[in-house]
Amino acid sequence: MDILYTPHQEKETSALIEEESEDEDEEERQTTGFLQISVDSLYTPHKEKYTSALREQEDDDDDEDDDEDEGESQTTEFLQMTWDISCSPHQGKDTSALTEGENVEEDEESKTTLEDGDQHPEEKSEETKPQAWTPTCYSKCGTEMFCFVGEEIRIIEGLDEHGAVIWPAALALCHYLETNSQQFNLVDKAVLELGAGPGLVSIVATLLGAWVTATDLPVIVSNLRANLLRNTRGRCRYIPQAAVLSWGPDVEHTYPKSSHRYDYVLAADVVFSSYYLDKLLFTMRYFCRPGTTIIWANKVRSKSDLEFTEDFKSAFNTTLLAEVCDVKIFMATCKETEELNS
Repeated sequence: MDILYTPHQEKETSALIEEESEDEDEEERQTTGFLQISVDSLYTPHKEKYTSALREQEDDDDDEDDDEDEGESQTTEFLQMTWDISCSPHQGKDTSALTEGENVEEDEESKTTLEDGDQHPEEKSEETKPQAWTPTCYSKCGTEMFCFVGEEIRIIEGLDEHGAVIWPAALALCHYLETNSQQFNLVDKAVLELGAGPGLVSIVATLLGAWVTATDLPVIVSNLRANLLRNTRGRCRYIPQAAVLSWGPDVEHTYPKSSHRYDYVLAADVVFSSYYLDKLLFTMRYFCRPGTTIIWANKVRSKSDLEFTEDFKSAFNTTLLAEVCDVKIFMATCKETEELNS
């Protein structure tokens, strides 16, 4: 018996109705009603393409087509469901999980992974904090160890500033002061260092018994003060001081002569820029009074060094104390004309 009622079967149905008995007519009418219901249920606006295809095929192929149509319909519904889910703004992250058929346990594991991922940046941040750039690491990279006057001296350099590192003339001057402590007795003497940098010369002078004021630019003074205190606290007669001092005429206002008088003025490798040489010489002459001795150590690196050396000799009474490798150490005192002016 045919499953679907089609126009090609109307004539055959009529012939059967005429030939068969009343019982068969009743059964045929029931069958026809059932087929009509089946056709009405299948012919909907959403399945028009399937109905047209069924009309063009033979009765023997109808069963196979119905199975294929049913599978295609299920596939379409599944794809539509998947599309609706993927288009949901609240479930965008779960689309791949649904299409791949992940189970509930995998979803829970995925959520756990996401939660761990949310916490991971904080844990990673905590783990990497000690590895980030910090003053400790900065100090470790710029730490130098020295031994003068029987004491171990630990200097932390500032690698970002030329004036915050140890230069050769500073080492030569420290060695000279230590080995010539009888000639230049610094005990209870007032000492001023110009361009102290990380403070090695001032520390050695303090260990030798001097009352030291170490000076430099504002950007360097903080590290300078830390080095002074670290290496002299509990070891020396006096606590050294760190102060800002800019070379040039302004020094008259910040360091008036009436209250600032020094027995020694120390300087090591302070000749580094031709722009500052006139200001440096002015500052040296300002602090050099009768009874003041300047001890200047310098390594010649350029023509400007030689020119400054000549100006230095012209401004003071000078003596070459020592020459170690390329470093020359000079002693200077003020001239008679300046003594009278003082």
